[in-house]
Amino acid sequence: MRFLISCFFLLLGFHLAGFAQPLRVAVAANAQFVIKPLQKDFQKKTKLQIEIITGSSGKLTAQIKNGAPYDVFLSADMEYPTNLFKAGFGLSAPKVYALGSLIVCSTSEVAIQNWQQLLLSPSITKIALANPELAPYGRATQEAMRQYGLWDKVHPKLIFGESIAQVNTYITTGAVKLGFTSEALIYENSTKHKFKWARIDPKAYSTIEQGMVVLSHAKKGNYSKAMQFYHYLSSPAAKQILRQNGYRVL
Repeated sequence: MRFLISCFFLLLGFHLAGFAQPLRVAVAANAQFVIKPLQKDFQKKTKLQIEIITGSSGKLTAQIKNGAPYDVFLSADMEYPTNLFKAGFGLSAPKVYALGSLIVCSTSEVAIQNWQQLLLSPSITKIALANPELAPYGRATQEAMRQYGLWDKVHPKLIFGESIAQVNTYITTGAVKLGFTSEALIYENSTKHKFKWARIDPKAYSTIEQGMVVLSHAKKGNYSKAMQFYHYLSSPAAKQILRQNGYRVL
């Protein structure tokens, strides 16, 4: 009898451990700050716990393909979630949850409104952008520079970060005088840094459609929670938080 009671509590423990497993959300580095108020609001509304993992969209995609135990993926563009869904790693159709805004930014006293001339100035020796091969904001920067005929002219000055988060570090620490990043940086660090910045004309680069997808791993216990979070990101409350942090919403 004692043996049966012990087995019962052991199995109950396993069951509760599985039930209490937090929702694991992989988030592109550009959204590492806005995800915090979203996480807080979602947890307040649902009492469900979320664990956040951040990285570049390309690296997170590679981790997911190699079996990383993530339930939801928020990418900096639609390409990665679309490819994951087509390859059988997604449960829900990929969906746009926000539109990104590209800016050029500095913590130095520079004439940022004339940023195209500023890039060519001898006083600017290092310009940071995310790696176009890994990060959508880097790809958008490359498109914009080519649109304005600047890419080849300034290429020797370019410093590539593996993610937008690394670019933000270059900018905020003064390692570079200029960097191309997400507008969200301005709202995330408004009390810590005095930024000079200018918005890049959205016509100069392809629309940055930030995408989300519920991943196949969610079938192992978190499917319901994952779908709640998926729908929450389209709610009026989530859209308001996204707008307040420099994103556009549909």
